[in-house]
Amino acid sequence: QVQLVESGGGLVQAGGSLRLSCAASGLTFSSYAMGWFRQAPGKEREFVAAISWGGARTFYADSVKGRFTISRDNRESTVYLQMNSLKPEDTDVYYCAAYPSRVTIPTTASEYDYWGQGTQVTVSS
Repeated sequence: QVQLVESGGGLVQAGGSLRLSCAASGLTFSSYAMGWFRQAPGKEREFVAAISWGGARTFYADSVKGRFTISRDNRESTVYLQMNSLKPEDTDVYYCAAYPSRVTIPTTASEYDYWGQGTQVTVSS
């Protein structure tokens, strides 16, 4: 069974950094584009970043561009989100998602096939 397990969330002061990890199992990891999304209670799930199957192509939401970096390690079936210069508005539950393509990298949450349970990121001012 496919599982995506996020970790690395926590409480950090504004300007600080966190690195989120998402460990995948039950799938051929290198056949999937991977994405990070975030969601606050009562809000729609928001695209944060995505990466192609081999890591050559990346996409970022304007709100995080220049601050966040997505990467992946296919040997370890893990995707990462390095978050620097964190702001209070980055506070959300962050979700890892997988999409089975080596050519397409969706930025819409509904297009992704598999999701983790999320990890809470809280940025204090």
